[in-house]
Amino acid sequence: MPLDQTPYFDYDDEEKEKGESREMSFLDHLEELRWHLIRAAIAIVVFMVFAFFYIKDIYDIVILGPSKVDFWTYRMMCKLGNLVGAPGLCVDKLQFTLMSREVSGQFIMAFTSAAIIGLVFAFPYVFWEIWRFIKPGLKPSEVKSARGAVFYVTFLFFSGVLFGYYIVSPLAINFLVNFQISDTIQNQFDISSYISLLATLTLACGVAFQLPIAIFVLTKIGIIGPKFMRTYRKHAIVVILVVAAVITPSPDVTSQLLVAFPLYILYEISIIISAREEKRRLASLDEKPSDN
Repeated sequence: MPLDQTPYFDYDDEEKEKGESREMSFLDHLEELRWHLIRAAIAIVVFMVFAFFYIKDIYDIVILGPSKVDFWTYRMMCKLGNLVGAPGLCVDKLQFTLMSREVSGQFIMAFTSAAIIGLVFAFPYVFWEIWRFIKPGLKPSEVKSARGAVFYVTFLFFSGVLFGYYIVSPLAINFLVNFQISDTIQNQFDISSYISLLATLTLACGVAFQLPIAIFVLTKIGIIGPKFMRTYRKHAIVVILVVAAVITPSPDVTSQLLVAFPLYILYEISIIISAREEKRRLASLDEKPSDN
């Protein structure tokens, strides 16, 4: 075998059934990766084109939703405020106007928004393609322990996106657009600034909700463990509260707790996942025969 070729064994479904494998060179490995990325890109483009076709309805109903006082989150906040005796949670005004100051501004925003939507909705397929590329290089025990990875990653991602859209984004928008240093200054924002804020907060939450998956991987390779996470739980709570305060610039404590609570739940879930994975990892090490 040439020195510049690294052996790589790829197992597809048919080969697994036959118990056969084929050796792939480094270039074959790159070619396989290229086709996975091409199929993932095609999926993104398909959803992007579909979103661009219905972009007007998407803007009126979804994207501009948090900019309206009758948005679902604002109505639920008002009900919660009346329930706990905090009328300040009710949102009765959003003092700002969205503008497009460039000739091609609305077209660019439509294209950009469609691309973001395409990426979000194609995420399960994109991750599935990545998983298909990684899976053949894993050991059978690793594949078994990572069973359901596509489902859990997708579930956590969309949970984070919904959390960012319905909780974090409305709280941030409500505070920022109603904050005034002088009554003589009017808030007139470019549409690109609004889209950037909404997309950043929403996608950031989608990524942040991958914490249990990240802890699973770190525990798998032995970098972190449940003992470490339990020991520094108090420190983690402080960090979560700081993150919640940054995400929700509103000084209202109730709003910050609405953001902090799900993040803390994810941390506790991560401890459970880490404990189970560490137990499985240590058991597998004990089962390995000694060198003697």
